Amino acid sequence: MKTIFDTYHPEGFRTLNPYLFTQNPGELIRFLKAAFYAEELSRTVNEENGEIANCILKIGDSCFMIGKARGEFEGMSTALYLFVNDVDLVHKNALAHGGISVLEPADMDYQDRQGGIKDPAGNYWWISKRLVNEGY
Repeated sequence: MKTIFDTYHPEGFRTLNPYLFTQNPGELIRFLKAAFYAEELSRTVNEENGEIANCILKIGDSCFMIGKARGEFEGMSTALYLFVNDVDLVHKNALAHGGISVLEPADMDYQDRQGGIKDPAGNYWWISKRLVNEGY
């Protein structure tokens, strides 16, 4: 049965994809490349002022976008859940590149090992590894 979600989306994109807004897209992009090994797939620059209008990044198998915060989107932050094989390594790497720890890595009662980082734009990244091969 076809649903409203049966539609084309570019490789690496899913039905739902984050779009992060920040005052300084370049700073956030640099952080995500260094801290979480993000790959930059494309970048659109405003020809009038040279600012980044949109950037598509990929972490693991997931794409997302970053744009310059303007108007009602200024000051917006979010939280993202990132699955990795080595929580401690990724958490430590994010700290080394300017992330702020909001949760030291630990085994949680919901069967994830998890740590938390706040990025330079104020977004929270929950870095997790599922400790069992089953859902929540």
